[in-house]
Amino acid sequence: MIIMGNVAVTLKIMPESPEVDMAGLRKKIEQLFEEFHEAKLQQISEMPIGFGLAALQVLLVLPDTAGGSDAIEKAISAIEGVASVESEGVTLI
Repeated sequence: MIIMGNVAVTLKIMPESPEVDMAGLRKKIEQLFEEFHEAKLQQISEMPIGFGLAALQVLLVLPDTAGGSDAIEKAISAIEGVASVESEGVTLI
């Protein structure tokens, strides 16, 4: 058996509009990670984009496997109020 390392993944989550409750969205994302036992949520921070719009930047650590963060990105995309989820960076740790 080959033991792979872990990767740190940074996701950028864009809300549908400036009216989206960012605190509520953050809470939903935190609750989502309770379902993904292999992924460890490290940090969620808010990044101002402009004109009242902000994005959430999520840092997580998960095993380095095929498909990586695809399931997590898909689950976050399904949350009401999320317009898009983009992987900004993946680093082997």
